[in-house]
Amino acid sequence: MRALKYFLVVIGLVVLAACASKFRTYNGPEVTQIYVLKSERKMYLMHHGDVLKSYDIDLGFAPAGDKVIEGDGRTPEGDYIIDRRNPNSDFHLSLGISYPNEQDIAEAEALGQDPGGDIFIHGRGPIYKRPGRDWTWGCIAVTDREMEDIYAMVRDGTPIRIMP
Repeated sequence: MRALKYFLVVIGLVVLAACASKFRTYNGPEVTQIYVLKSERKMYLMHHGDVLKSYDIDLGFAPAGDKVIEGDGRTPEGDYIIDRRNPNSDFHLSLGISYPNEQDIAEAEALGQDPGGDIFIHGRGPIYKRPGRDWTWGCIAVTDREMEDIYAMVRDGTPIRIMP
């Protein structure tokens, strides 16, 4: 009888651990494009012309205008792709954005500056649970739970358009 109780407790813990995973699955329509409207603080996951999901977002700490140089606190504007994933992000999970592109590099070089990099869509992670508005260094932030869904839905190579 004691062995049976032990077995049931172990099975229960395994089931709970599986439920707590930050890695979700998605079997719906393909996300063919991501649109970010900075002025509205919204991000849309699209399947062709249909909105699959929309999210309220936080941006860089100086959100007005296009990112030009490293450390300016702005979120880039333009057309990019999702080019990498980080399952071990300090911000729960993250999807890399292909910033800087050739134009971004040229603009920064014309100023004698570095354009920066490491721009992501990410969660909040343990440190930034209640960060306030527009707190990143130029990234796009959502809640951890939302990031779990986005991470499952969006594939590498997905285009992202970030608009003012």
